[in-house]
Amino acid sequence: MKIFNPNQHQAKKRFGQNFLQDQSIIERIVKNIQPKSSESIVEIGPGLGALTREILTETQKISVIELDRDVIPKLKFNCDGLGELNIFEQDALKTDFTQFAPEGKIRVVGNLPYNISTPIMFHLYEYLEHIQDMHFMLQKEVVQRMVAQPGSKTFGRLSVMTQYACDAQMLFIVPPEAFSPAPKVDSAIVRLTPKSVKLELHDHHLFSSIVSEAFNQRRKTVRNVWKKHLEVEEYAELAIEPGLRPENLSLVDFVNVANYLSKKS
Repeated sequence: MKIFNPNQHQAKKRFGQNFLQDQSIIERIVKNIQPKSSESIVEIGPGLGALTREILTETQKISVIELDRDVIPKLKFNCDGLGELNIFEQDALKTDFTQFAPEGKIRVVGNLPYNISTPIMFHLYEYLEHIQDMHFMLQKEVVQRMVAQPGSKTFGRLSVMTQYACDAQMLFIVPPEAFSPAPKVDSAIVRLTPKSVKLELHDHHLFSSIVSEAFNQRRKTVRNVWKKHLEVEEYAELAIEPGLRPENLSLVDFVNVANYLSKKS
């Protein structure tokens, strides 16, 4: 079957488009996803359908969210005859993902644009009760931050917020030459599985706020970062050394601080 390949379509920088073209990588991604026909699969940013086609051969149906109207006719052409392709021409950042899960949970996949990958992740975290799992291609540096552990220089806001919500696993690295046009950095595949049991949190907004405060001033000690919230002697109640930097605290520490402040207010 003749299909449009990435060299026949002008990638748009404003959409952060890098089209996956390495068939062995595509097959490896789908092998890790293991999509089934009984499942509701939602793909963000299908582009020309490289991943979409492979999933459709397994499931015979898929819903995709694509913002670039110019790519949609080629996507339809490339997936013609493979199964039921439901296209939602909209911005993933403004999408209500509950529409895809009327009777059960959805599985979300995609090669996310690097320029908006983190905002998309935070948007999806609002819908985790409707999501079974997520598999994404992201900039390797972003995935490293998602899976980073306390004490690491890459441990930050994305690490804490992701690991509160999900179990995160880097699956494998994808080189630039797997794309057209080739990005200047390595990519990686991450699997995110929403946690069935989360740490008890009294105020999610407060939690998000104190995590952001901490890593916006990551070179400072937590005593200085949270000086408007906590007196030095209160750190003893939290079993936290006030001379530590935010990157040295654990997820549990951040949750405990948020819950302590919630009780104080």
